[in-house]
Amino acid sequence: MDEDVPMDQDELAKPSNAKSSGDDLAEYNLDEYDNDEAMPGMGPFSNIKGLTYYRNNDEDPYITLKEDDEEQEREELEVLPTDNLLVVAKTGDEISQLEVYVYDESEENLYVHHDLMLPSFPLCLEWLDFPPVSSPAARAPPEGGAPAQFGNFIAVGTLDPEIEIWSLDVVEAMYPDMVLGRPDKTAAHVPTPLGTGKKKRKKTKARPASTAHHVDAVLGLSWNRTHRNLLASASADRTVKLWDLSRDPTINGEGGEGQGALRSFDVHKDKVQAVQWNQADPTVLLTGSYDRTVRTFDSRAPDAGVGAMLGADVEALRWDPWEPHGFYVSLENGLVLNFDARTLPSDLSSPSPARFTLAAHDGAVSALDINPHVRGIIATGGTDKIVKVWNVAEDQDLGKRQVSLVTSRDLGVGKVFSTAWSPDDPLTLAAAGSKAKLQIWDIGANANARKVLGPKIAEAGRVLKEKSGGGIISVASDDEDSSGDEGGEGDE
Repeated sequence: MDEDVPMDQDELAKPSNAKSSGDDLAEYNLDEYDNDEAMPGMGPFSNIKGLTYYRNNDEDPYITLKEDDEEQEREELEVLPTDNLLVVAKTGDEISQLEVYVYDESEENLYVHHDLMLPSFPLCLEWLDFPPVSSPAARAPPEGGAPAQFGNFIAVGTLDPEIEIWSLDVVEAMYPDMVLGRPDKTAAHVPTPLGTGKKKRKKTKARPASTAHHVDAVLGLSWNRTHRNLLASASADRTVKLWDLSRDPTINGEGGEGQGALRSFDVHKDKVQAVQWNQADPTVLLTGSYDRTVRTFDSRAPDAGVGAMLGADVEALRWDPWEPHGFYVSLENGLVLNFDARTLPSDLSSPSPARFTLAAHDGAVSALDINPHVRGIIATGGTDKIVKVWNVAEDQDLGKRQVSLVTSRDLGVGKVFSTAWSPDDPLTLAAAGSKAKLQIWDIGANANARKVLGPKIAEAGRVLKEKSGGGIISVASDDEDSSGDEGGEGDE
């Protein structure tokens, strides 16, 4: 029979190898912890020598869906013949840039293709297809052959007196293909303060005018589509200048005057806001100024021009593509006037009544464009944030023109700075404004527009496309992509 062991009897402690009873961690041998041999690998990747490495996914036979980054990037940058390009000048957070948009009408898709950084605040844009002489596209290719005769370029007028011409075919361009002016010799746009010493007056000296270059901001540009090497510019220095893109217009390296501008016209007494070539008569220019006058003259004989006195400053002007001698002028007081150049006097003190006057907006009419597809359709935009489409009809009985409003809409772009008709579709209009937004407006989605303009479009031999939806196409933002809504950004 086993003896009972008392519960309160403790087992004798085993002797310890510790050097002292105070070193309780000595039994764990921490001094040699880092010298322990590595444990053998465990798990499915323990036999590391059996793994096969591939430099990229293309060499891995187990990856069957190959990714071609270059092919994907090429597809993203590809512009199809059916696409429309819109160039937008935008300034935000003290950063100015050009944004090139692609509009796919079949998919009603609008997105930013690429952008270009600008050194100064942009004021006006003008597209052209003539390669400037200093552009790489104008040089003969290394493999031989003739240089390119056509290209895709945009001229930019800014607060600086220089005009920059950028290639739109280069996605990541760092510098313009040509600069019209003389940025290499003097900073003509830097104001010179009056007085001497520490105390300076805020008023600046008047910059001395030059026939070779502008000395103030460039407010308007117009490219000659017949004589493709000619570009006209309007400036706050009260002059209109004519540039030849086939020769170097800058100052030469020896400090003397280079060729500069081809011609300089002093036909106004205040800032020249707008300029445009007459496509029907490619040597004739139309200009509008803050001196409240509009003038039209032959660039070969500017002194023989005619003009008209207006009641307010000029905001925009356009030749009528359907009448070689007719043009429209929009004013700061909200009026749009139509003139016949053949009836204008050479002496501005003589009366020069407009053919008709349209009270278009409450505030300045800052945007104006004439439909190139259908006669008698004009678009206006103003500081009242409204874009309007007008119908100009000939009244055979009265022998006068009747103007009526077809439709109007707040496109959410803020104060409207620019409107432009599509070169392909007669009822597609682009607008941009102060909210840094660009919107495409399909006017054919409006029932009244289809009813009023339908007969005109049919008479012009065009097909009226009936489309569903609200008729507004915007750039989809990242936040709105997830919700399926659409938004937009841009400025023109």
